[in-house]
Amino acid sequence: MRHSRFGLLAVGLTALALAACQPSSPDAAAPAAATDAPQVAVSDPWIRETPPNAAVAGGYLTLRSAADDRLVSVESAAAAAVEIHEMRHDGGMMRMRELPDGVPLAAGTDVELRPGGYHLMFIDPVEPLRAGATVEATLHFEHAPTQQVRFEVRPLAGEVEAGTHGGH
Repeated sequence: MRHSRFGLLAVGLTALALAACQPSSPDAAAPAAATDAPQVAVSDPWIRETPPNAAVAGGYLTLRSAADDRLVSVESAAAAAVEIHEMRHDGGMMRMRELPDGVPLAAGTDVELRPGGYHLMFIDPVEPLRAGATVEATLHFEHAPTQQVRFEVRPLAGEVEAGTHGGH
């Protein structure tokens, strides 16, 4: 009896292995789901250069989603953490707060993460960010596939809007 159990197990494992080697049918759900996922276009990703010993760096980009979605998190080996933030006027003062639920992306609309509005905070950069360098980051969306993005580091004296924190 013991040998017949092993024989059945061997036959079952062989059948499973052979099935795994077969090409998937064009009707397979997994490949279709991956290609049908809504896409998010990323443009003009940049980070402001940091002064020595800076605890944070501001990151900016523009996102355009084909369908309603949400940027939910960002990761980068260049910083201890990356947070999604918002700056807005509140009681006559400019206030910054983290958005733990991320940034909503309305279908077909440009969402700018820029100085003075939504932006990314690269917390505790591993090393000072110098103009001309690049920083790799991974964007995670609620529905769209994860995207790798390369941020250009721009000079500290670059585009600063009135009323913003500049380099944070």
